[in-house]
Amino acid sequence: MSQLKSCFNLDDFRVLAKSRLPRMIFDYLDGGSDDEVTLRRNQDSFSKIQLMPRVLRNVENIDLSTMVLGQKVDIPLLLSPTGQTRMFHHSGEVAVARAAARAGTIYSLSSVSSTSIEDTAAASGGCKWFQIYVWRDRQIIREFMTRCRKSGYHALCLTVDLPVHGNRERDLRNRLTFPAALTLKTAMDVMSHPRWLYHYLTSPKIEIANVASSAKAAVSDGGGLMDYISRQFDSTVDWDDVAWMIEQWDGPFLIKGIVNPQDARRAVEIGASGIIISNHGGRQLDSMSSTIEVLPQIVQAVAGRAEILLDGGVRRGTDVIKALALGATAVMIGRPYLYALAAGGEEGVDRMFELIRAEIIRDMALLGCTKISQLTTAVIFNAQEIG
Repeated sequence: MSQLKSCFNLDDFRVLAKSRLPRMIFDYLDGGSDDEVTLRRNQDSFSKIQLMPRVLRNVENIDLSTMVLGQKVDIPLLLSPTGQTRMFHHSGEVAVARAAARAGTIYSLSSVSSTSIEDTAAASGGCKWFQIYVWRDRQIIREFMTRCRKSGYHALCLTVDLPVHGNRERDLRNRLTFPAALTLKTAMDVMSHPRWLYHYLTSPKIEIANVASSAKAAVSDGGGLMDYISRQFDSTVDWDDVAWMIEQWDGPFLIKGIVNPQDARRAVEIGASGIIISNHGGRQLDSMSSTIEVLPQIVQAVAGRAEILLDGGVRRGTDVIKALALGATAVMIGRPYLYALAAGGEEGVDRMFELIRAEIIRDMALLGCTKISQLTTAVIFNAQEIG
């Protein structure tokens, strides 16, 4: 815990995580596709947006609560779905879900998680969403929906920006497999991280828990994620398939991976409750716009007919404020909570929430705002020029 106390911002967790993870595991978490242009742009674009504070306002009491798809959250920061979380810390998805519940926010479980739908639900009573891809075997999707209903998941979140796997060259150079295999190339590095290695060898096998019992969808040992996605995910999926899923679920339904205003309009037309602006954290198509850059256009296209969340590049309280001021209902993070998890397990994620909550409260006070509803384009300098 002493090292966690030395973390004062989200990037500090990244530094600590890098020291605790073997390189192939850290690179899988940290990397993007191709030249990682989009990966960097997601963060850099926030710095181009300037805030315009008001002074001499009573800011003694700051309220960060807001509503997301009918659920009250105590902080406008939700946790994005991330696959194979137990690779980064043996406590995995369970630890993250518990920390999110304590923080009063929503955790999204990935369909390729290393902990099952049921086990994650049993571990945390907080609000949870379930993220899915379009599998070639539609029966898997039906089963996921049934299991989520029984386990009390509030919403379904479909990720649509992975028709094929992005070119993640760090993983190729590291020859990363699932589960991670120890080779001559990686042995020395792995052995230099004895704590990670101990838990990796003594904890239950890491697998895609939600399909572990499926002969068709289970992961074959030593295979690559690219090959698995090519075999299991349906690259022919279109809007009709999504409309079918929305009808089958018959509840709050979000589409994650939209960056084009035309797609945002179409998503609303087929009945999506929410849109998550995301470029998969810069892990799919490179040389894309950042998510914060396209946010104003999508807000205009949606015109209040669905809730809009932003995912990608959020590292500071001011980033959260900028996204909300430009029209997002809330923001989502992925890498930051995985860095915190790798750095200190469940306590690390708690510490991350402690820091980002304090940042948002402090920044809102300095901005002259006391409620989320006060974060409008009025707090953005030259807002009319953005987007």
